[in-house]
Amino acid sequence: MFLEHTRLNNIRPSNIFRGCTWLKALLFSILNRNKHDHYNKSIHQQCPAPSSSSRGNQHLLTTTTPHLLVPSFEFTIYANPEMIHELSTRSPSPRLMSTHIPYAFLPDSIKHCSKSRIVYVSRNPLDVIVSLWHFANGHAERRLHDWSIEYFVDMFCGGEINFGPYWDHVLGFWKESLERPEKVLFLKYEDLKKDSVGQLKKIAKFVGLPFSQEEENDGVVEQILEMCSLSKLKNFDVNKYGEVRPNVHNKIFFRKGQVGDWINHLTPSMVERVNMIIKQKFSGSGLSFSTLN
Repeated sequence: MFLEHTRLNNIRPSNIFRGCTWLKALLFSILNRNKHDHYNKSIHQQCPAPSSSSRGNQHLLTTTTPHLLVPSFEFTIYANPEMIHELSTRSPSPRLMSTHIPYAFLPDSIKHCSKSRIVYVSRNPLDVIVSLWHFANGHAERRLHDWSIEYFVDMFCGGEINFGPYWDHVLGFWKESLERPEKVLFLKYEDLKKDSVGQLKKIAKFVGLPFSQEEENDGVVEQILEMCSLSKLKNFDVNKYGEVRPNVHNKIFFRKGQVGDWINHLTPSMVERVNMIIKQKFSGSGLSFSTLN
């Protein structure tokens, strides 16, 4: 299904592609901030949104999981022919979509559409392993497996995780961001946590929707960060009880979101093994992760 539609997909210059649950919520809020009284009434009055696009003061993140507001190519869009048609013909611009597909395998229509944008978020590989481990064991249909952390370290170090070796995936987008910074914005999860305000403003500017001085003075940036915080998102009923697709509960996408949680799960020998591989693979790239020991 994916290969069939990579050539047919009508990519628009305003399309934005990204991944990561938190980043989905942030980008959705950036793009739709003039549709909600929740953020700034003066902006809403200047740019009123159609009633069908807004539910009054109720933000869509309170009723819909980020994974449906920002549909995934591989798990949502290409699994649903009706959604492909909807996105191609009736979905308003800018369209916001997500993917885990490596850069090399993205459709040419995405890579060569000069005005579409890609926002990529990387993360410390040690935390990636722990996150993948918890996520896999959280799937309803996989609970009987109870995979060990040792198993996931082996899979990671062997490059046998979903969507290919971690280092190839990260370096593909990293190198493209250096060659075409106007096309690919490369972010680190750790930077998003450390300087959320600065990073959110950076993202908004990159996608062509920078915050005005009035918005900054009114605290819109901070309001978006509060709405999209893990503590807020994970407590919405839709994320506690709903499903993004059969047997994949929304709640498994919301765990701790902490930087450095790997220290609670990985042994010193595991850390040493992962660090050795990552340093070797990233050598000469100019990319590093400050939280690696």
